[in-house]
Amino acid sequence: MGNSNKSIKVLIVDDSSFMRKIFSDMISTDSIFEVVGRARNGKEAIEKAEQLRPDVITMDVEMPIMNGIEALKIICQQEKIPVVMVSSLTKEGAYETLKALEFGAVDFIQKPSTSTMLNNESFQKNLHNKLRIASKANVRPSLEINNKPLRATVEKYAETLTKKQNSIVAIAISTGGPKALQYVIPQIPATFPYPILIVQHMPPGFTKSLAERLNTTSAVSVKEAENGEIVAPGNVYIAPGDYHMEVEVVNKTHQLRLHQNTAVNGHRPSADPMLRSLLNCNYQEVICVIMTGMGSDGTAGLKDLKKRMKTMAIAQDEKSCVVFGMPKSAIIEGLVDEVVTLEKIAEVIVNRIGGRRNGN
Repeated sequence: MGNSNKSIKVLIVDDSSFMRKIFSDMISTDSIFEVVGRARNGKEAIEKAEQLRPDVITMDVEMPIMNGIEALKIICQQEKIPVVMVSSLTKEGAYETLKALEFGAVDFIQKPSTSTMLNNESFQKNLHNKLRIASKANVRPSLEINNKPLRATVEKYAETLTKKQNSIVAIAISTGGPKALQYVIPQIPATFPYPILIVQHMPPGFTKSLAERLNTTSAVSVKEAENGEIVAPGNVYIAPGDYHMEVEVVNKTHQLRLHQNTAVNGHRPSADPMLRSLLNCNYQEVICVIMTGMGSDGTAGLKDLKKRMKTMAIAQDEKSCVVFGMPKSAIIEGLVDEVVTLEKIAEVIVNRIGGRRNGN
């Protein structure tokens, strides 16, 4: 959509005229963006989205008349315009943001505190970056997550799941991730015999809410990882925002190690250190899944794994990704065994294990 000679049109939605002005000034510092309109509430946002056809919308959550989430649902269904939520820094803010991502928002940015934002270059750069990526994102209306048919497809493997060997599942995911994970993790049956590690690029605070939301919809237990905890079968561990997550062998057990070493590929957590850490563990097989997201995080780590141990790599297909960067990078490098649609990822993971019963 937004190519070099065509500006990216932005609609700003916020009930505060001060915030509308701040965002407008900030966005306009990069000449590729053109702020085509401003709206004060969700109702106005829907009208202006239809009338101005922007390439991307920034959407505040708390607004009078109609809030950002209600407006987002309608814009995603009717206009198919990418939306970036502006999230408050509270626990409720994180929860609302995750709901918005499940309803189809492409991404979010944390609302800066007024004192820091006026000339905060890194905030501005982050904002420009997210808007640029979102303007080209694949907007899919919310997937109706109805576990009944999904559960049925995996339940047939559930009783055959036996712990034939010591394996681990590692998932690398970024933009579009929270919604995609809400589709995959609830399909994993309670009898799943291996641990699942997830690196989802997100700031602190949001990963905890993500883990809590997934835990309520899933048969397996999902939690934000803690330093030093033992990696237990059938548990899902999400790396906390701003911490790398690795696995190490301590007294013959696998433990999680969280640390704040330098960001990798611009990310902390990053999938590469997580994947590389598995080389020093005694797992017999790694099932690595690379899902929707910008950039190439996970490719280098997967390459090292493939060279040195038994690794099955699954990538999410372009059609079902919000942003096809990360899976595409691994596919181009020739590292991927199966490219599958979002709807099938859980089945492929479960099948990989259940299938061993028939000697394959």
